[in-house]
Amino acid sequence: MTERARRTAAELFAESLRLLLAKDMIGYAGLWAVDGVIEFPFASAGYPARLEGRAAVEDYLRDYPGLLDVREITERTVHETTDPDVVVAEFEAAGTVVATGRAYRMRYVAVVTARDGEIVRYLDYWSPLAGAELMGGLDELTAAFAGAEPRA
Repeated sequence: MTERARRTAAELFAESLRLLLAKDMIGYAGLWAVDGVIEFPFASAGYPARLEGRAAVEDYLRDYPGLLDVREITERTVHETTDPDVVVAEFEAAGTVVATGRAYRMRYVAVVTARDGEIVRYLDYWSPLAGAELMGGLDELTAAFAGAEPRA
């Protein structure tokens, strides 16, 4: 069994935070299975609700460090579930909004499902309202993460 196949959902989540802090978005996306998905259950209009496949995750995250300079994970709690392939993680990220220099601090809940040492599903729960406030408005948030231009 390879090292990759031995990684649990909890280990994959921990590695995802390490790669996020290292600003290694290619490595971060590489944690996903080729057909893995990330879903945003609280996605606002104009924001992607689901990304299918490692390539889509990589494309989505490619410019993330240019939007948010995440410098630390200030809190982290990982809850084991009755399914050994699933964890629920609560965490808070802190850093700076690159475009404005404003302080960034956001709480998240993630449900991570792993299979064969890769993420097959990642449910990303965060507040679009809080994100919009940090980014300077809903249009700016949508433009930053969905590639649209903010409305004038």
